[in-house]
Amino acid sequence: MKFEHRGGMRIGFDLAIPMADGISLCADVYLPETVGQVPVIMTMGPYGKGRRFQDEPYASRWLALVAEHPEILEHSPCEYLTYETVDPQVWTAAGYAVVRVDSRGSGASPGHLEIFSEQETRDFYEAIEWAGVQPWSSGKVGLCGISYYAINQWRVAALQPPHLAAICPWEGAVDSYRDMSRHGGILSNVFYELWYPLQVLSNQHGLGDNGPINPWTAAPATGAETLTEQQLAARRTDPLPALREHPFDDAWHRARTPDLSKITVPVLSAANWFGQGMHNRGNFEGFAGAGSADKWLEIHPGRHEEWFYLPRSVALLLRFFDHFLKGEDNRFTDTPRITMSLPDPDGALSERTAQLWPPATTTWSPLHLHADGGLAESSSPAGRLDFDPDGAGVTFTTAPLEQAVDLVGPLAARLQVSTTAADADLVVTVRALRPDGTEVTVVGSAASAQPLSSGWLRLSQRALDPERSLPWRPWHPHTGALEVRSGEVYTVDVEIWPTGMHLPAGYRLALTIAGSDFTRDGQHPLQISLFLHTDPNDRPAERFAGTTSLHFGPDHDNLLLVPETRA
Repeated sequence: MKFEHRGGMRIGFDLAIPMADGISLCADVYLPETVGQVPVIMTMGPYGKGRRFQDEPYASRWLALVAEHPEILEHSPCEYLTYETVDPQVWTAAGYAVVRVDSRGSGASPGHLEIFSEQETRDFYEAIEWAGVQPWSSGKVGLCGISYYAINQWRVAALQPPHLAAICPWEGAVDSYRDMSRHGGILSNVFYELWYPLQVLSNQHGLGDNGPINPWTAAPATGAETLTEQQLAARRTDPLPALREHPFDDAWHRARTPDLSKITVPVLSAANWFGQGMHNRGNFEGFAGAGSADKWLEIHPGRHEEWFYLPRSVALLLRFFDHFLKGEDNRFTDTPRITMSLPDPDGALSERTAQLWPPATTTWSPLHLHADGGLAESSSPAGRLDFDPDGAGVTFTTAPLEQAVDLVGPLAARLQVSTTAADADLVVTVRALRPDGTEVTVVGSAASAQPLSSGWLRLSQRALDPERSLPWRPWHPHTGALEVRSGEVYTVDVEIWPTGMHLPAGYRLALTIAGSDFTRDGQHPLQISLFLHTDPNDRPAERFAGTTSLHFGPDHDNLLLVPETRA
């Protein structure tokens, strides 16, 4: 292997990793200047090991990151940084090898491109085993990265590659169906429509001269061969057509969802309070479900590429991997199992810890929905509220809080619903209101003006699994559709993803229930969420057109379970 001395490191570009089927994937390897065997920090994904964070399509994110956090550049010049992966200059200086692998069919790696596929997970297993036996490797491999680079960590860890020693999935997803593609049974199409061309197709192997240039080698970042559009299309499987073909949680989705009980290596799962749509639920479920004896959960607000690179986060990651990959006695195991950076409405942070998720100090208060728009401890008299499934829906609001509350944990809503249509979608949105009535919005993992949390459910997929359901987290099997009769009232339980915020006295909670994605007047929907549900194939107008109604009264109790810890 040929290594060059650059940036205080030894770097091997485009090293071949042979796969069992005869193809070789390409990796870049960054080593400390000193010779010796070191543990490995590794990623595999389709975003391009030869595409710098500072360049398009990520340049605006980079500029925002260093403008808000110039301290990042005080620790490293970040000359070899790629989006959502660790900084090689930081990690090699700390005594690690950094290995970045282009997924099959992406970047410099040839083959058929299919994101989140079983093949990709098998490839990752083989790449980990390759890294574990290289002459510069200590034999211990750790995985660390954001989003895509987190999702595939959960998957490959469940295969138990022998040289895998620890993982840190930062704001990823676990469940192919519930966490990322079909919220409550509803296809989340807009994200795939925006993200896939921008971050994946722009990096497909075979773009050659029509693709990006590797800034470190001056060669085409997607291989020397330049294919036609037709040839490129033949060498990939696009996600949205496949997702439309699998409306239920069938064998296809289950093959892409890891068995968490088979994950036994140490886990540091990093969740975003406001990662609703993809970068929230999976990190909580992954932490709770992993079979590992050594597992921790870190929770934070903000953009995901922001917190990952902050010095405080890098220090946490180094302590974790120093202990489990180097064997250092740094007392990492004394770290509380749950560490939370809890924001208040103005963005100030309070640090909280717990040993369990949800925290043992959390209690769920049932608040009843009233037909007059109230959200209160008392039950509602009889009544009915109708709404257009394509409109703004209906909103229920509490009285001002009498004392401050830490809102920490998952939520759930039980609703009494009927529709005149053949089916109905329910989108529930939890919001916080200031004493003057204005809404508290947050900068979330992927949007700039998010509410506190969201939940979704398709009425025909209201079936519950009683063995997997918890009072505060209903579990829908999503294995088929139940009949929906016009005008019949159905009791439905809606899972609402976890959230966290310190709410001062005088603030109020609001619950909005609609038949489509939550919107605000005068604001582009993408400011609220990237994970919108607008696919006409999944929501045909003739099937969903009608009136949705909420029914109230002694036999029709609607309630919201709110997780509270008194501050």
